Amino acid sequence: MTDPNAASRPVQAVVLAGGQGSRLRPYTDDRPKPMVEIPGTGTPIIGHQLTWLAEEGVTDVVVSCGHLADVLQKWLDSVDLPVRVTTVVETEPLGRGGGLKYAASHLPHPDQPWYATNGDIWTRFSLRDMADFHAERDALATLALARPRIPWGAVKTDGFGRVTDFIEAPPTTYEINAGVYVFSPEFTDLLPARGDHERTTFPRLARERRLAGFPIPQGAYWRAIDTAKDLTEAAKELAALGR
Repeated sequence: MTDPNAASRPVQAVVLAGGQGSRLRPYTDDRPKPMVEIPGTGTPIIGHQLTWLAEEGVTDVVVSCGHLADVLQKWLDSVDLPVRVTTVVETEPLGRGGGLKYAASHLPHPDQPWYATNGDIWTRFSLRDMADFHAERDALATLALARPRIPWGAVKTDGFGRVTDFIEAPPTTYEINAGVYVFSPEFTDLLPARGDHERTTFPRLARERRLAGFPIPQGAYWRAIDTAKDLTEAAKELAALGR
């Protein structure tokens, strides 16, 4: 049966892989953050991302490189990739919004929608569903929203201040920007040439009601790899999931 939404879903994506990953040292002393391997998988973060994007119908990816770009480029050249990959390197710092705009200018289909993801995100959920959600709301940009677990145990009390329960690392009650996006083609022109789109473009679109938030489905895996502890926790979680 033909899927009526298939033609409107992105087949291209940008991966922002230029961060220095200072909080992941010493792992990032000799490689960029997306090249750090999750223990037990034998594959760097970006390898998992490219596989996921391919599984979701993406055929072309632009990887925006920065810190130790040559290490990432050499790895991309040495492996059999599931998508066509183009790498770009900023000649000068452009900020997150400027870097995104520069990378988007190298997408093969500028008149079509596109996905984007930060290079330190390790997740699995349906990008196709997210793209349909984006189209249904006529949004210019859609953010994936996650509810990460807080790193401490929580305490529940009753109305009289008596402790009633302890909950180990519960999900936060707030949704956060999960670092995965769907963008309409018109969004690229709204990005700043320099600076941070999360301080300029996103607030503007929110005021105009053209920014949507897609909750990552309950039970789907999501983690930002920011610290060495995140690597350890990701390895444990993936082992528990049998991946």
